[in-house]
Amino acid sequence: MLGPTNGGPTNHISMRTMTERLEAGAPAPDFTLTDQDGATVSLTDFRGQKVILYFYPEAMTPGCEKQACDFRDNLNSLKSAGYTVLGVSRDQQAKLAEFRDRDALNFELLSDPDRAVHESYAVWGEKNLYGKKVIGVIRSTFVIDEGGRITLPLYGVKATGHVASLRKKLKIDG
Repeated sequence: MLGPTNGGPTNHISMRTMTERLEAGAPAPDFTLTDQDGATVSLTDFRGQKVILYFYPEAMTPGCEKQACDFRDNLNSLKSAGYTVLGVSRDQQAKLAEFRDRDALNFELLSDPDRAVHESYAVWGEKNLYGKKVIGVIRSTFVIDEGGRITLPLYGVKATGHVASLRKKLKIDG
């Protein structure tokens, strides 16, 4: 299948405009991406499980490192509550593997270099960066239920304190 942004392969996803944000109750757009080890991962692989899918701008940058390490440090309580964590960025597989190894990350990092999945989740668009409007990745998290529906869409989250806030919203102790 040809991809919508560069003519390359992207796999079965539905495209949305930059401004059409997903809402609770909407079906989570399906995707198939490559993880840090080169394995193929599809959202449908997790049907029957709860998923926390988070989008971050770039591996090994200070904010993204803080957020990833926060997920790493809280993974046991998230898993105990039945959640699987998946991180998505535009980074290539090799950089994701380096990020995982450097920071001892214990969950899958997925590569979306043509940003097709970013666009299907409406996380590619205008944002403020140090007071300047730019186009880029809007740091966002989606909680997806066992049936593949979004239960909690969170756009424009902060790297610091996000996991604690998410755990509070999901009523996860630990």
